[in-house]
Amino acid sequence: MTEGKKWVYFFGEGNTKDKALLGGKGANLGEMTKIGLPVPPGFTITTEACIAFYDEGKKWPGGLSDQVEKKLAELEEKTGKKLGDSENPLLVSVRSGAKISMPGMMDTVLNLGMNDQTVEAMSKLTGNDRFAWDSYRRFIQMFGDVVMGIEHAKFEEILEEVKKTRGIEVDTGLGTEDLKEVVQKYREMIKQEKGEEFPQDPKKQLNMSIDAVFSSWNNKRAITYRNMHYIPHDLGTAVNVQAMVFGNMGTSSGTGVGFTRNPSTGKKEHYGEYLVNAQGEDVVAGIRTPKPIDEMKKDLPEAYDELIKIYELLEKHYKDMQDFEFTIENGKLYMLQTRTGKRTAHAAVKIAVDMEKEGLIDKKEAVLRIEPEHIDQLLHKQLDPAAKEKADVVAKGLPASPGAAVGKVVFTADDAVAKAEEGEKTILVRLETSPEDIQGMHAAQGILTARGGMTSHAAVVARGMGKCCVAGCSDISVSEKEKQFKAGDRVFKEGEWLTLDGSTGEVMAGQVPVIDPELKGEFKTMMEWADSFRKI
Repeated sequence: MTEGKKWVYFFGEGNTKDKALLGGKGANLGEMTKIGLPVPPGFTITTEACIAFYDEGKKWPGGLSDQVEKKLAELEEKTGKKLGDSENPLLVSVRSGAKISMPGMMDTVLNLGMNDQTVEAMSKLTGNDRFAWDSYRRFIQMFGDVVMGIEHAKFEEILEEVKKTRGIEVDTGLGTEDLKEVVQKYREMIKQEKGEEFPQDPKKQLNMSIDAVFSSWNNKRAITYRNMHYIPHDLGTAVNVQAMVFGNMGTSSGTGVGFTRNPSTGKKEHYGEYLVNAQGEDVVAGIRTPKPIDEMKKDLPEAYDELIKIYELLEKHYKDMQDFEFTIENGKLYMLQTRTGKRTAHAAVKIAVDMEKEGLIDKKEAVLRIEPEHIDQLLHKQLDPAAKEKADVVAKGLPASPGAAVGKVVFTADDAVAKAEEGEKTILVRLETSPEDIQGMHAAQGILTARGGMTSHAAVVARGMGKCCVAGCSDISVSEKEKQFKAGDRVFKEGEWLTLDGSTGEVMAGQVPVIDPELKGEFKTMMEWADSFRKI
């Protein structure tokens, strides 16, 4: 029955109307390709293929294998590169993409196609040994974690150990020989854990990764996220296979995340962050704290100018605030994805009112964009300004998601959940949050992280939940093992009271009193519009 079905679409064959079939990411990649944005080519395996995969006991439906093979050949022709080639290899990313965006909840594999031959080819092609071995190291780590199911921490331990013996502080300090050693140690550990070698055949790597992305639709954190956001469990995820572009090729390369407006305040400004000589996951995973987008003007001026034009183009086309990812490879800008940006309630109201004034949408559409939970968030308590003036500010981070939060310090997501069940208010303090922390973030009053920026998973997920979040707070050092954090010469242990101001990024000792919010400005305008429609 499934033999004659079309399971795979090349980018540009579909558009945003095909979200149910191609997932949000695949539909938007198709749409961006159509409107002439610089998108690396690729293809999307449909959500229907994912549903059929589960129906057939986690086996590929008839015809899928042939169609993937055909589209791969088309991709090779388009790029002039071949998967596994020893001279000009094609490397791809394999990413999930559900109909409804679930940031960071499912799995991604980058640099697929790397093996002992292609690493040498990449080295020759780019004249950059370090880049080639760093890409190989990252691929083994991601594939080992996502596809082979080996704990991420096991790879991090090996990396830390090599850095320590070499006296190196940061990952970028590792040279080619160090990275070769990391690759060797990763492979030995995989053999030990799994009793099998890391796969060298790129086609096997691709098929295993597609399986893993389909399977990640039903991983624990994805199910939790769907339950929290009332997303049906039977939609399935699409899989996007896309030619890789590299942000880690040197100082004229980089990667970043942008929002066409400020997702915390709604202000029309070029909001975003980037890192030079890095790959996309480095920005969103919150492992390195990135630079604000304005600084790109001096680091990568040509790419910056092109990006500013794209900000305008995206809003004109989609008529809503967009959250997008980009990569710059040797000075050339590529767009990797765009989606409607998650925003706070304050931002939602301001953006809707401003877009009506700018003529992008009408009043009715503006009112329809305000969700019931936005109204709920706007009525959240705020810190009492008079009490705040006298507050004991111990640290300052990035104001990643506004609001006030008062609670007792906890250091794990599980502890936040347990305390909430006992009726206690908590602040979840982490070095950085990962998608696994989602239940704890939901249970806590607020989130404080030592690393990561305004566009890290912690920040994006917190804004979507309406939770107060202070991110990238380099003033604190967190010891999750000892369940304490230091701010200057002061130590805060589990159970001590803490107050966060998500609008300023301030971290205060003790309990600062809160008051009811004042409703004015755009919120008042929006309520008047809503009222006029109610009367019609």
